Parts: sequence; structure tokens; C-alpha cells
Amino acid sequence: MNITLSNIGKRYNHDWIFKNVNINFEQGKSYAITGSNGSGKSTLLQVIAGATVYSQGQIEYQLNNKIIIDTVYQNIAIAAPYLDLIEEMTATEFLKFHQSFKPLTKSIPEILETVGLTKAANKQIRYFSSGMKQRLKLAQAFFSNTSVLLLDEPTTNLDDDGIAIYKNLWLSNTQSRLIIVSSNDKAEYKNCDTVISLSDYKVKDF
Repeated sequence: MNITLSNIGKRYNHDWIFKNVNINFEQGKSYAITGSNGSGKSTLLQVIAGATVYSQGQIEYQLNNKIIIDTVYQNIAIAAPYLDLIEEMTATEFLKFHQSFKPLTKSIPEILETVGLTKAANKQIRYFSSGMKQRLKLAQAFFSNTSVLLLDEPTTNLDDDGIAIYKNLWLSNTQSRLIIVSSNDKAEYKNCDTVISLSDYKVKDF
């Protein structure tokens, strides 16, 4: 899926977070959105995902040369530290629930093994450490059968083993997808084709 942002802006009350953002994200390529704290990296990612309403401009989603509207969410997977998990569920139950909305590319046992959560498969998420929760968030995003993958600070709360898992997930599950990473950590987006700085972009009245 290609995503085109035309003069996109977001404001809260009278304060613009960003304004006049024009970017064309192309299928099969990877992009990093960087910028100083408060520049709107996470907000822009949520706007692209359709989770936050923008204040001006237009977003066009094009799949197989056709503009889509109602089914956009089916083609986008996102992992972000601020997204909540259903903590009363086990890891297996959560992935089964997620699978009812978006197909997964591997079996649930295979996914949990890949992210090092096999022993916690039947453990309620409320008892997971922050690092285990982040692994599960990455798992549901990387293994969703979607053409777009959005990642916001993907190695948050991960130890060295978790970071290694993230790198392997990137190498094995990003081919032909549109990837957008919001981060200021170069290690998180070092494989991206293009780096976009919101701080230096065409922002007016910020």
C-alpha cells in the first residue's frame, strides 16, 4: 500500500504540532521519522494509522492502484509503547483475539517461540514484565499479514536479547512491506531507506 500525505497538520487548541507535511510513502520501502522531543513523531504515526484525527490536509491510501477507505485498518499493523494489551488474557489468547481481526503469517506457537515467550504462552499478560509485553506487541505487529507496518520506538523496554529479536524480526518479516519507524535511536531504524526529520521539515507556525 502507498500512503500519501498532502499538507497534513495537527494541532491541539491553537498550537500546531506539525503543519504542511507532504510525504509519499511507497510500498516496499522503509522510512524513519525522527525529530526532537515534542516534534510530533508519535502523533504523526498515529495520524497515518488512522488512530488520531488530523487538523488539516488529506491522506490517501492506495492499494493495488485503487484508493481504499473503509478497509485501511485491515492493511496496517502497529506496535507502540503506549498501546495497551488486554492484560486479563494470556499471550496465546491475545494473539487468537488479534487473529480474528488480522490474519497472522505463522502459527501462534511459532510466533511465541520466535519472540522468546513460549514458556509464558498460558500466562496472563498482567504478570508480564515490560520487556515481555513489548515482545508481544512486536509479535502481533510483525506477524500480522498486512502490507504496512508502523513501529514507534520499537525497542522500548527491551534488553539485549529483546533487541536481537527485534533485529531478526526486521530481517525476516519486512520484505515487500511499507515500514515506517518513529524513533530517534539510530539502531532502531538503521535499515530504513529514507530518514525524515520532522524538526527540519516544512513546519510553519510551530
